[in-house]
Amino acid sequence: MLQGSLVAIVTPMHADGGLDINSLRKLIDFHVDAGTDGIVIVGTTGESPTVDVEEHCLLIKTTIEQVAGRVPVIAGTGANSTREAIELTQKAKTLGADACLLVAPYYNKPTQEGLYQHYRAVAEAVDIPQILYNVPGRTGCDILNDTAIRLAAIPNIIGIKDATGSIERGTDLLLRAPKDFLIYSGDDASGLALLLLGAHGVISVTANVAPKLMHEMFVTAMTGKVQEARVINAKLFALHQKLFIEANPIPVKWVLQEMGLIGAGIRLPLVTLSSQHHDTLRKAMAAAGL
Repeated sequence: MLQGSLVAIVTPMHADGGLDINSLRKLIDFHVDAGTDGIVIVGTTGESPTVDVEEHCLLIKTTIEQVAGRVPVIAGTGANSTREAIELTQKAKTLGADACLLVAPYYNKPTQEGLYQHYRAVAEAVDIPQILYNVPGRTGCDILNDTAIRLAAIPNIIGIKDATGSIERGTDLLLRAPKDFLIYSGDDASGLALLLLGAHGVISVTANVAPKLMHEMFVTAMTGKVQEARVINAKLFALHQKLFIEANPIPVKWVLQEMGLIGAGIRLPLVTLSSQHHDTLRKAMAAAGL
């Protein structure tokens, strides 16, 4: 159920930084129609650090309503406060999310034991499937594989989004984790490689702008059509790279605006894409046929 190309969807905003709920609804339909296998709402790409709790819940609620059971909805509910993570996760369950994605606590740099106790506390407090999210380049905190394997023994911790970009670490997880523990690539540039090694899906930034191709890449990889998957990945590779030419989600929101899918809104301290990168991203769009 929670396999395939899952989009780490952006949060559309008006020019003043307010939420653009109508554009979010249209964006969700765009993804479902294009074959996206699941929607991850209010993750890093959804600007979770700068939405308040009321907005956070509104985004989850709107997504669940608009999806209407057509694909799974995974709610980002991580926080650097365990109490806040429990509160957000409980709210997501009450609203009807299928699962939650919990980023590693950022800034306060817990030890590996602290990480274990944090995730264990959330899992024991809220009975909903939970996915760990390890992105040390953003959080300053790394969920080591030994800790992830230890957490995999907790029944409702069902998987991990590995955004380290390390094939070695991903392979180690795939070899050591329980067979029913879901491992997702959170790094688009190395996503196909991890899929071919046995990962269960991607939680993707690129899927925001190329959902059909990302879905097709997953399907071809999973059905043994490796050459076809490589061809698709080659078309997407410039996007995989250049969508991070500035801090995510600055570039991906700019591309979506170019495609006419959202407006120009983004919330401070993030600002719109520097003009010097426009041509670079347009070339990446052209290579992918956007």
